[in-house]
Amino acid sequence: MNVTADHASAYIRGIGCNRGQFLLQTVQVFFVGLVIGMERNVLPTMAAHFGVDSHAFFFLASFVISFGLVKGALNLVAGGLADRIGRKRVLLLGWIAGIPIPILIFFAPNWWWIIGANIFLGFNQAFTWTMTVTSQIDLSANHQRGLAVGINEAMGYIAVGTAGLATGYLAVLYGPRWSLLVFGLVVIALALVLLLWIKDTIYWVRAEHTQQEADNPAAAPAQSMSSTFLQVSFQDRTYRALCQGGVTNKIADTLVWVLFPLFFKFHGLGVIYIGWITGVYAMVWGLCQFWTGHLADRIGRKPPVLLGFALLSAGLAGTALVNHFAAWMVTAALMGLGMALLYPNLIAAMSDIAPAMQRGRILGTYRYWRDTGYAIGGVILGLVAQWSDKILPAIWLTAGIVALSGLWIAFAVQETHPRRI
Repeated sequence: MNVTADHASAYIRGIGCNRGQFLLQTVQVFFVGLVIGMERNVLPTMAAHFGVDSHAFFFLASFVISFGLVKGALNLVAGGLADRIGRKRVLLLGWIAGIPIPILIFFAPNWWWIIGANIFLGFNQAFTWTMTVTSQIDLSANHQRGLAVGINEAMGYIAVGTAGLATGYLAVLYGPRWSLLVFGLVVIALALVLLLWIKDTIYWVRAEHTQQEADNPAAAPAQSMSSTFLQVSFQDRTYRALCQGGVTNKIADTLVWVLFPLFFKFHGLGVIYIGWITGVYAMVWGLCQFWTGHLADRIGRKPPVLLGFALLSAGLAGTALVNHFAAWMVTAALMGLGMALLYPNLIAAMSDIAPAMQRGRILGTYRYWRDTGYAIGGVILGLVAQWSDKILPAIWLTAGIVALSGLWIAFAVQETHPRRI
């Protein structure tokens, strides 16, 4: 259905006037975060249950490599698909793909089954998280995009931290397999029920496009998916720099997901203490995004992004330098704050300069590169740790990559959302 100028007035953008639908999408992304978060503490530390040697770092990283390759590729698919068939149908497909995840983990006789489960996790996360953030941007006014992304990512990563901590305790009480099975299936069931009340935001997009056509009749026609991918990935200086920033932050998150639990385990910490460190990282990341996205709506995207990269790099270096649980809690919080400053504002910057009817494809391309960062990080960091038989070199390498990425953005990106006076 095309939205005419007469119908466009029924789809007014703004968080306040769409608060019901915006809230439903916020709850959806909380469930999305719970699904990925349930793995992040328990699985790396229980790898021995699946016959993985504690120093087989590259093989251990393979489950995140499979996740990153699938999620990255399907982010690209999800963006284009959502522009054609609507956001809600893609969201439904994502939740259906999530059902096998806890079942495969429960019955897994070896690590290959975990790799298989994470292929489904990549499908689930690509379609569900991409659709929630795209839908919330669709519903928001132009000056609220940073706030919308901040709320989305905040709730998602609060859920990631909460799930990591909760499943750590549940694994101690009931065993890891049963804990992940019940936790995962309950979350997915609740998300599917909630989907019944969600409206497709593609109508708000078409109304925005109608208005843009009225304001600028000479606007260029929408590009093909292949042309959009080439422009965003390689041809446009700003898009290219923002995409590499997305790759880099996922390399850092791969380190936290795969190697931090083992790093802390080698230092004598148990699964609950490890859950607190990784949980603080994710929850600080999540909670702070409630204001970091809105901050960028007022002062611009670039200052929070650059500060975020600096703090993330400093937190990584601090983790390598200290040797105590309390100190690691502090460096984890510093890393979380850095992520909160850069993460929502990279995607907000992309959406600032993306035409309405191409937003799904452009954000899908960005999220393709960003989440392929999991696979890139898994390969690079897994090989470095395997080659050195230590995790510390991988931490220092990641700190350097993050610092260089921030410098790239500093020199290549002009402000996409100038300061509001």
